[in-house]
Amino acid sequence: MLGPLLFRTVSPCSLYFLTEEHNKPAIMSEKKMTSSRRHHLKSLILGIARDLLTAEEKRVEEERARYMEEKCSPLSLPGSVQELQDLCKELHQKIDVVDEERYDLSVKVAKSEKEIEDLKIKVQDLIGKFKKPALKKVRMSADSMLQALLGSKHKVSLDLRANLKQVKKEVKEEEKEAVGDWRKNIEDKAGMDGRKKMFESEA
Repeated sequence: MLGPLLFRTVSPCSLYFLTEEHNKPAIMSEKKMTSSRRHHLKSLILGIARDLLTAEEKRVEEERARYMEEKCSPLSLPGSVQELQDLCKELHQKIDVVDEERYDLSVKVAKSEKEIEDLKIKVQDLIGKFKKPALKKVRMSADSMLQALLGSKHKVSLDLRANLKQVKKEVKEEEKEAVGDWRKNIEDKAGMDGRKKMFESEA
């Protein structure tokens, strides 16, 4: 319904067609459409939608009124007491029938809701039972990794140590200080001579 109306309102300048040689569909040029034209089209669409909603509300109201006329006949009060009692009995019978229908519908709705809840619980149980597998650490060389990824296409072996330069480690021997006899050092430092030597060495 909206399609023909939109195409009637859109001017030919806003559409451009390719030649029949390419056989491509029509494409609307958004660059050539001005903002005023865009707002005009938007207002037209909103107006059509508003009319459709109004018509839908009117149809629902008419349907409700027709249903009430069918189910609820106009009340005519009888003149005698006996006719009034018969009318009350008839109304009570209709109320009982409506209550039975309402009860059946409520039972069906409750049953459907219970089934939906049971299905939700089953879905949650299925999601909870799934466990992620434990991954194992696998040591693989570069050749075996490429072989597993590429399969038979892998023919070049990667020897990563082949291009490395060999470097010899130079061991530096630390000069060890000669350690003399500790008794001799104590004897040299003892007495006035030892103190004199220490004083001279500090000076």
